[in-house]
Amino acid sequence: MSIPIYVTQPVLPELKEFIPYLEQIWEKNILTNGGPLHQQLEQELCDYLGVDYISLFNNGTIALITALQALSLKKGEVITTPYTFLATAHAIVWNNLTPVFVDIDPITSNIDPKKVEQAITDATVAILPVHCYGIPCDVEALQALATKHKLKLVYDTAHAFGVDYHSQSLLNYGDLSTISFHATKVFSTFEGGAIVCHSADMKQRIDQLKNFGIVDETTVNDISLNGKLSEVHAALGLLQLKTIDQTLQARAQVDHCYRELLAGVEGIRCIERSGIEKDNYAYFPIVISEPYPLSRDELFEKLKQHNIFARKYFYPLMTELSVYEQYQSDTPNAKLLSGQVLCLPMYPTLSIDQIQRITQLITDKD
Repeated sequence: MSIPIYVTQPVLPELKEFIPYLEQIWEKNILTNGGPLHQQLEQELCDYLGVDYISLFNNGTIALITALQALSLKKGEVITTPYTFLATAHAIVWNNLTPVFVDIDPITSNIDPKKVEQAITDATVAILPVHCYGIPCDVEALQALATKHKLKLVYDTAHAFGVDYHSQSLLNYGDLSTISFHATKVFSTFEGGAIVCHSADMKQRIDQLKNFGIVDETTVNDISLNGKLSEVHAALGLLQLKTIDQTLQARAQVDHCYRELLAGVEGIRCIERSGIEKDNYAYFPIVISEPYPLSRDELFEKLKQHNIFARKYFYPLMTELSVYEQYQSDTPNAKLLSGQVLCLPMYPTLSIDQIQRITQLITDKD
């Protein structure tokens, strides 16, 4: 049996490079609560990403929950996409808000602003789009809607670390943006995440919310969660940041190789990543349709039989899960894409031989 190829592999530095950071942590005896490595990582991320304020979190889900809480939204509806990971919708419900799922653009896989506008009611308080696969949403149209209807605009930017769009970081759009630093992401701190905001006052509020709502030793202004990132996680982030540009270059080469080898295969469409000034190549999704002889599920099983583990990302839709059955909506584009999409293995150490092995199985069509 051949060596397994998984949909992703974490990028890790040499262990010997990590040891000095651990020694520093042991020497200072500060493990969490905004220690020196945490503060250093926040500053270096601001510099690298081109953002003014960033607050680190223990994971992207808590960051997203806290972002919605930080905006003090009145009880109401938040318009979002059904074509996403659980965390997006969970964060809405955790804040006692109602998710309203609208359809996507079938080409970009992102939320369709026209469908967003049709869903806005007097009960709408915010829009929560996802930059799916790291591909930018139509940020101009969404901002115009948010401004026109006086709505908050929060981006789930879990996939889009390091992406630049219209000469600036994609994280600078909207009222707030949240990022994931999970082990499967382009930039990882083992587990982690962040919120990007645009003022010192909002950063102070976010930092208090991620620490139980504590203001000082005797004052607590909010009932909130513990979202702090440890010094060990921050240390890994500092190391990862040293090589992130090489990581992105390697991912670009994998993306280019896939596109060359799959070009012209009837019934296989590689989702385009056009118009992005700086890309992170977070995923490599393909769309399977006629006249390709196999269904998405059949191709998924064929690859798995050869020890290649792709992912049906995103399947099922949020609205097809029993926990969200009360929030049904008509989203035919999302439903169609969910049944046709397959994310192929994508990580910077994926070799040319491995990519050829994967694409050969696809082009064989048996």
